[in-house]
Amino acid sequence: MKDNYFSEDLDQLIRESIKLEDQPSAELNNRLKAALYQQEAARQQIPDTRTISLWFLPMVLNLVTFLMLAAAALILINNMYLSYFAAGICWYIGLAGILLTIVGLKRTNLKENTTIRIQKGGKLA
Repeated sequence: MKDNYFSEDLDQLIRESIKLEDQPSAELNNRLKAALYQQEAARQQIPDTRTISLWFLPMVLNLVTFLMLAAAALILINNMYLSYFAAGICWYIGLAGILLTIVGLKRTNLKENTTIRIQKGGKLA
């Protein structure tokens, strides 16, 4: 049995079948170019925007609030053990807020959802 891996006829048929002769019409080319130019012009008309990410704001506000409550507990509660206990709970809640923010960053798109976009003209986007 002869192994003949090259056949002239088969090779010619494959070459003819993969040959690309179909060219798009000039009208289709012009319509696609016009659509592309319109999209480019629309993109250039949109003013540049600045983005300000506020993902850290809830964490900072939580921490500041509970640190102030801890300071108030230390100042206003006369019983030393009770004031330290209340301040410790406030510290714990503040640190838990930091941990929850870190978990939120890892699990969700918190940075994207808490972003403000400001156009160059000063309008909020």
